[in-house]
Amino acid sequence: MRILVHDFSGHPFQVQLSRWLARQGHEVRHLYSADFETPHGALDRRPGDPASFSVEAISLGRAIDKTSLLQRARDEWAYGGLLAEAIAALRPEVVLSANGSPLVHFRARAAAARAGAAYIYWLQDIYCLALAHRLAQHGGLGRFAALPLALLRRIEFSTLKRSDAAVAISADFREILAGEGVILGRLAVIENWAPAGEIDARPKDNPWARAQGLADKFVFLYSGTLGMKHDPGLLSALAEAFRDDPEVRVAVISQGAGRRWLEQEKTRRKLDNLLLFDFQPFEVLSDVLATGDLQLVLLEPFAGRLSVPSKTLSCLAAERPVLSVMPPDNLAARLLAESGAGVNLAPGDTEGFLAAARKLRGDREALVRMGAAARAYKDAHFDIEKIGPRFLAVFEEALTKLRT
Repeated sequence: MRILVHDFSGHPFQVQLSRWLARQGHEVRHLYSADFETPHGALDRRPGDPASFSVEAISLGRAIDKTSLLQRARDEWAYGGLLAEAIAALRPEVVLSANGSPLVHFRARAAAARAGAAYIYWLQDIYCLALAHRLAQHGGLGRFAALPLALLRRIEFSTLKRSDAAVAISADFREILAGEGVILGRLAVIENWAPAGEIDARPKDNPWARAQGLADKFVFLYSGTLGMKHDPGLLSALAEAFRDDPEVRVAVISQGAGRRWLEQEKTRRKLDNLLLFDFQPFEVLSDVLATGDLQLVLLEPFAGRLSVPSKTLSCLAAERPVLSVMPPDNLAARLLAESGAGVNLAPGDTEGFLAAARKLRGDREALVRMGAAARAYKDAHFDIEKIGPRFLAVFEEALTKLRT
């Protein structure tokens, strides 16, 4: 098959899937946004990559504006047009698309239909509902926002309905989709994973940790996006709580609005133990994660059933324990509880979060036990040789229905 895999964010496990598909003999083009500020996976060609595998960045020639909803919509509409052009040029048999906004999916699905390709909507989160909740929380859901949000909702769910198949990352999405009329018979549930073997366990004392002066410190580490679904205030509160412990550092690897807010807090509150880094190259991600004695994962209440933070899975691939603040019914929170690889606190319980951090800071045995649980979960769930065939089955079923 000629397969086009589009992942707007350029994350690690999506490109691992593309490489696996190419190794099965398919022609695979992997596309991503060069303009979106987020951690990237292994997006450069490697010496062992099949000749049938290629990666291409789509760019508007400028960063996508995350601060203005109107400008971001314009950028995403324009980006969707470039993606549609790529689909028309390649004329794939299958398009698998993830992490784009409803506007991106709308234009990509239409282009796939014109090219006679099966369009598979890889549903990572339910965009319109998350945006509506966020705006409501901040008093922005007035009459001027109601019409654009209603239009976005219609676009998102109508595109899902018209797709040839959908892959949801959580069974929790089923009830929401059913309520919007999305046909469940065309919905497969394949949970996200992390690329084991590419993100792996490394020693705490590693080149990246030594370069940052962290090899001999206890490090609370947050690595990933700090967007509308995350509360950076918890990270500054954590640094404040440990400011008098010379052996503790709070390290944050991020960019964007949340990072800029932390820069201001660091200066205002004189938080010398709060260390801020830009996103690091994927090649050193395993060392970065190994530097953290305790990984931090954050998710706001409104995103509990609408999103699953994939950074949790990267922490498990690195065999590191996790302290999270997420709604307890979120799939990632349930995963941590069931596997024993982490401790989760409900959003809003800042004192509970800080108390858990203090307790785990002094309990090395618990951290080792949680790390072992993370390794066991990785071994059981992150095998691409078991995951890949499930996607191929979705492709083949969608193609069969399209052609009959």
